[in-house]
Amino acid sequence: MDCGDVIYRSTLPKPSALQLTYGGVTLLSLISAYLWATPGVAPGFWDMFILSPLEGFIRPKYTQDDLVLGKKLGEGAYGTVYRAQLKTGKGAGTALVVKKASEFGAAEAWMNERVRRACPKACAEYVYGFVEEKTKGRFGQFWLVWKFEGSNTLADVLVAKDFPYSLEDSLFGEPQRLRRGPERENKIIQVVMKQILVALKQLHRIGIVHRDIKPQNIVYCKETGQLKIIDLGAAADLRVGINYVPKEFLLDPRYCAPEQYIMSTQTPSAPPPPVAAALSPVLWQMNLPDRFDVYSAGLIMLQMAFPHMRSDNGLIQFNRQLKRCGYDLDAWREVVLTRPTADISHGFEILDLDNGLGWDLVRAMVRYKARKRISAGGALSHPFFTTNGILAVQGVAELRCALGNSFRADTDEWGQWIFDMMAKSGTEKEGGFTEAQLTDIRQKSKKRKGTLQRNSLAAALKLQRKVEKTITSISESADEAEKQQKADQWWDRWSTKVPSVQKARR
Repeated sequence: MDCGDVIYRSTLPKPSALQLTYGGVTLLSLISAYLWATPGVAPGFWDMFILSPLEGFIRPKYTQDDLVLGKKLGEGAYGTVYRAQLKTGKGAGTALVVKKASEFGAAEAWMNERVRRACPKACAEYVYGFVEEKTKGRFGQFWLVWKFEGSNTLADVLVAKDFPYSLEDSLFGEPQRLRRGPERENKIIQVVMKQILVALKQLHRIGIVHRDIKPQNIVYCKETGQLKIIDLGAAADLRVGINYVPKEFLLDPRYCAPEQYIMSTQTPSAPPPPVAAALSPVLWQMNLPDRFDVYSAGLIMLQMAFPHMRSDNGLIQFNRQLKRCGYDLDAWREVVLTRPTADISHGFEILDLDNGLGWDLVRAMVRYKARKRISAGGALSHPFFTTNGILAVQGVAELRCALGNSFRADTDEWGQWIFDMMAKSGTEKEGGFTEAQLTDIRQKSKKRKGTLQRNSLAAALKLQRKVEKTITSISESADEAEKQQKADQWWDRWSTKVPSVQKARR
């Protein structure tokens, strides 16, 4: 080896251990976005293989000998619920709720354990679950234990004579200063719906779809003013495919969405959990199963606004009318307003406040197509929860509603195009969709295909008209407010002169 060769090699730059390129950064970003996309591949692996085993060692365990059953609170198709207490131990005397599940007990225990780790405030606080000992030649039932959160549900509150004013003390700490009427009721409905949607958003974020959202499954704690979701027996964990069976639905026909299924009927049975978790973001975006719960939440909002819908017969009649109207709330409104009752008029007064923000929200939640419905997170960002009657804020809110509706319409057109293309790709007989989507595809009339430039121009003009209409409405409201202010000032000047005139006459 020559000396010069050694010197030459020593002057070469040292190779870097890690070289970043635009392609590598882009690929890494896409992989990270996919792993954390709803329902979350990376959080799922962490929860299943790390947190769940650790929790098994830390959490206390109970048996039926540790519990004292008390009064029976209710009985349903899937089990019986009791009040209970702990006999001994650190939490002796703690008020509990025990459910003896006759079916889906193991699945419900799985859901509650996942909720306890990921979003404990969304549902009633879960304590433990176990299988009772075998007795008389049969296997025991699955016992599920929760902390006692309250004996009333939202269904009990809805039928109370003083609803919604009976919730004010616990929700606000004191009665509102507004006089009784639509505006005061609207404030209470806002708080209740916000709590329900926050809980749904947290459940959907971890891949759980409840499938049975209704007032009977929302517990109300009077002491804290909190509303929490209960009864996860029908829920499906779509991150790993627990409690999901193709072509099977568990629902209440009074509150279920028109599609009835949260996933396509052609979706195969769930593969092993690691594989199901890896594929879950794709299936979630294709089917949007969380919109099923949003529809049910929209019906609850209608029940709070319209008193006649709070009974079973009233809700069933509404569902029939809505079905005849093609699940179009605007068409249903036109029908019922031909002969409005006092309850119907009062409900529309509530929803039409702040230039109809409440009506706009419920229309976005109660739609026929799941892809057109707003998500729980999107509903929480709706101006219905952010405005306080200020004129400027109302104008911005109307503009946000117009932009949001336009965006949902555009995305629905792209989604419908994908549906049509997939329906033609070797699945013409059955398709890969729900029955409602298949019916819509078969009945859809052929439309003239426009160029990309033409479609873009049409969308821009449509948005421009909506913005101009909103700005015109804002200016008219401002002019009306200015005229009212001038009228009030004239009245004030006149009223201050009245005493002096009377004094001069004396």
